[in-house]
Amino acid sequence: MQRISGFLLAAMGWNITSQIPSDIKKAIIIMAPHTSYFDFVMGKFGYWYLGIPSRFYIKKEAFFWPLGPLLTQLGGIPVDRRRKSHVLDTTTRYFEENESFYLTITPEGTRALVHHWKKGFYILAMKTGVPIVLGYLDYQKKTGGPTKVFYPTGDYEADMKKIEAFYRGINGLHPERFNVK
Repeated sequence: MQRISGFLLAAMGWNITSQIPSDIKKAIIIMAPHTSYFDFVMGKFGYWYLGIPSRFYIKKEAFFWPLGPLLTQLGGIPVDRRRKSHVLDTTTRYFEENESFYLTITPEGTRALVHHWKKGFYILAMKTGVPIVLGYLDYQKKTGGPTKVFYPTGDYEADMKKIEAFYRGINGLHPERFNVK
């Protein structure tokens, strides 16, 4: 899949890179902006090309036949959004039980315009002690990937200002659906 993904990305004019140091074996990768279903396709091509075995949460309602087995094969983990503490405990266990584990989260939580990102990725990083990797897809420049390692300090407001500053000027497929302060 690495070669096929690399070929397809190059054919579409994309340059996907990673700056995750090799000594970081566990991380929460946040990807933004998330403005289209196509972000998932481009993201999977990017991960395959880079050789990053990232997993992702997706609402359990998407795990119906025949989509469910495919989503599982692609790295999907079903989540019941009504049981938030269950997700936190399950994710903590994944990080504890695996020598290497990357979890991709879209902090916007939807492809629609939102004015505040969900805090779950930050809470998970603090609880598990893993860094947050800032990833992006810029459709205007056709660049992206997991590029900046960020260590949360516990000061959510100050950290979010730094994280949001990273994403300013990045254009999703539908730029009108992306908002950072």
